[in-house]
Amino acid sequence: MPRQARLDAPGTLHHVMVRGIARRCIVDDELDRRKFVARVGELALASGTKVYAWALLSNHAHLLLASGPRGLAQFMRRLLTGYAVHYNIRHRRYGHLFQNRYKSIVCDADSYFTELVRYIHLNPLRVKLVKDMGELERYPYCGHGAITGKVSYPWQDRDYVLSWFGKKEREAVKAYREFVR
Repeated sequence: MPRQARLDAPGTLHHVMVRGIARRCIVDDELDRRKFVARVGELALASGTKVYAWALLSNHAHLLLASGPRGLAQFMRRLLTGYAVHYNIRHRRYGHLFQNRYKSIVCDADSYFTELVRYIHLNPLRVKLVKDMGELERYPYCGHGAITGKVSYPWQDRDYVLSWFGKKEREAVKAYREFVR
């Protein structure tokens, strides 16, 4: 039986998850991590995809994004195929890197947006990649630091996320930190 088409229109909010095949790592070192993050950023800017929250872990990644004019499928195909080709060449391996196709859940921004941002950004802390909130703010493979202003990712829509927490940047960052904590 064929798979159902994904519900998607420009601006649709998606919580996207990708996992390594057989729970295998999708990043082995800093170079892999930087390549994955750079690819997300390049494609987000090129496709008009809005990235609000994200976290890269060793064997999976989470993204909270609003699809661009060409839709989620094209963005994800370019992200995952391009990254897998790079990874396979670099590590002299063959075959699939990712388990099945990515999972995406269409979300209602009004009721789930801030909860999803918190959930995604706390992932590195939950799996003990960082030891505390201070370290999470400086962790370069998660969007939390961009929201608080400790890390810069021009492709991450920091202003939209902060608009949920206040009108002035300083107040919004403080409210965001308290909410996540």
